[in-house]
Amino acid sequence: MRSWLKVRFIAGFFVTVPVVATAWILWVFWNGIDDLFSPAYARIIGYRIPGLGFLTAVILIFVIGSFATNVVGRRVLQWGERLLLRVPIFRSIYPSIKQLIEAFSPEKRGGFKEVVLAQHPREGEYVFGFLTGEVEVETPEGKRQMVSVFIPTNNLYLGDVVLVGKDEVIRTDLSIEEGIRIILSGGTGTPRRIRPR
Repeated sequence: MRSWLKVRFIAGFFVTVPVVATAWILWVFWNGIDDLFSPAYARIIGYRIPGLGFLTAVILIFVIGSFATNVVGRRVLQWGERLLLRVPIFRSIYPSIKQLIEAFSPEKRGGFKEVVLAQHPREGEYVFGFLTGEVEVETPEGKRQMVSVFIPTNNLYLGDVVLVGKDEVIRTDLSIEEGIRIILSGGTGTPRRIRPR
């Protein structure tokens, strides 16, 4: 009886926790954005309408996106970006955050190009990584074609960037989304078979 209860409790726990955690994160995100705009509406209308602040944020993001895809808007944003990059603390933080966000953007070509397997930290041990670029390195033996690979060490936000010989990485048939899923699931989302590209 004890074993039966234990098995069902553990099964229930592992089904419930991800659902509750996801719902809680979405709720915090919703409230955080809603709380930015709701006070202004509450002063104008006289009472708070839940979700109106969030809706305003969505519309604002859409308008900025439309402006950013416009030729004039793009130039204005580039000018504003150059201006902000002169601010001491801002210029040291902003480029890193921008590059990280762009790495996950399907619109940008400068992000993760493909999922690869690289030998790291030593020969014979492979890790999942994201190919970010190709580089030619001049060594005492001559020029060598290498690739830069981002290897996440803490979810997707922190990691190592290693230079590996172009012919030493295994290019996989996994999509970027599948690679992200593998990293975030701690490897449990790894498919049973990975084919070379």
